[in-house]
Amino acid sequence: MKDTRNFSIEDLSNSINGKIFGSNDFYFSQGFTGRFTFLNDAHEGDIVIRHWINGKGVEIAKDKNIACLITQDPKEDAIEIAETLNFPLIVTDEIEKANGFALTWTINTYSHNSQNIAITGTNGKSTTSHLIYHILKESGFKVFTNTDAESEFNTLIDPMVSKLISDEVISKGELDFLVIEISEVQGWLGSLMKNHSGIMAKALNPNVGIVTNIAMDHIGLVNSIDEVFDEVSGFVKSLKKGTFVYNADDELTSKLLNFKNENVEGFSFGMNSKNNSDVYYDQFKEAIFYKRKKVINKDELPFTSNHFIQNILSAIATCLSLNVPLNDIVNSIKNYKSLKRRFTKLNENPLIIDDFAHNPDGIKATVSETAKIVPEDNDFYVVCAIRGSRGETINKLNVEALVEVFPSNGKLIISSSVDVVNSLNFVEDNEKDIFFKVLDDNNIEFIHFEKLYDALNETYLKAQKNDVILLIGAQGMDPAEELLKNIL
Repeated sequence: MKDTRNFSIEDLSNSINGKIFGSNDFYFSQGFTGRFTFLNDAHEGDIVIRHWINGKGVEIAKDKNIACLITQDPKEDAIEIAETLNFPLIVTDEIEKANGFALTWTINTYSHNSQNIAITGTNGKSTTSHLIYHILKESGFKVFTNTDAESEFNTLIDPMVSKLISDEVISKGELDFLVIEISEVQGWLGSLMKNHSGIMAKALNPNVGIVTNIAMDHIGLVNSIDEVFDEVSGFVKSLKKGTFVYNADDELTSKLLNFKNENVEGFSFGMNSKNNSDVYYDQFKEAIFYKRKKVINKDELPFTSNHFIQNILSAIATCLSLNVPLNDIVNSIKNYKSLKRRFTKLNENPLIIDDFAHNPDGIKATVSETAKIVPEDNDFYVVCAIRGSRGETINKLNVEALVEVFPSNGKLIISSSVDVVNSLNFVEDNEKDIFFKVLDDNNIEFIHFEKLYDALNETYLKAQKNDVILLIGAQGMDPAEELLKNIL
């Protein structure tokens, strides 16, 4: 760990465009001593960052003897209590800048010798991040990633990643690599955090930045593909060194080269050898190539669907740009095991596949690829969870994508998942109505279940041993694996 000079509370406040209430000094007499974290996890001398805080939260922070609180939304009597207790409370209009400051400070203090990798894009971020993490770890390096199976740590709108990095280094020693997934579009309470990916990429100062693709998601925060492109362009503009790894198959991703700094190298990957990508998959030779030399055959890959091969290509390109030996990369890919809900096989007969397909591109890719493995004369069951509390637009786009690729031998089961979701993911009537209307307008027959358990149980009872069942959706499908354990 690097011994860095402690900053004053004024330095901190000025860096995040904040205003100090209460005390103008850190509450803990020794100043800030080490971690940015959450209130319930905080210890003496920590700095807590919260989107909102009330007076009770300020009192808890005082009792914990933390250094100071940072918030965007002081509720109720928070400011009054902070001034009464002479406790330092910093209020900022852009909480993402506070989290960016925390990330930069944490890396400079705890991981200043590491090489850092940032991954963004609409689809494939988590799989790409986890693949890179796996390759580096298998190659003998000490690696940290914020990608996890439940997608709990892969946003940077709170100090979780900063906390995890400091905890990791304190307990296990210095790191060789940080592999950080960044949301291409981010918001809070329905409002867009403008240039989120750019702010976080700048905070990370990566040696390699990767953009997997650009497509529509996060409807409401952004409402056009041009807005998504604008958000992701900020990520590329923030790359100041090293390599920009991009998807040459995606026209918009390729256009991001126009925003690349001169001292940043471009490194492309793709599924089309005619794009002259540095790393590509040859459909006819069924192998991955690097500089026109075969790297690995398709039958040696852990997954062979096109969207997974694309994720593998991006991971290979990244690790090559980091000068990881090619043999180490190939051997690591051969023994890779995927994250949960990334084309995960849950049962053999009937074959049940679970995938976190939650936006139009993800749905089309997953359904199309799964349809290819359904035996002739057998049925293909698609169990789809409606995205709750996300509005009509994203659900309309999702169901239109499903209709576009729905096969003739398909049997569609829709779930509102009322038995497994919380209030933040509850399916509203208008969301169901738009889903059903698009299906009816396109003459797609379906069965709807309010409860996910009933949808899974009914599908399993109807399916024959050679049929295929695909589970797709976001939060409403997340508990499916646990429910299936009881059903099976």
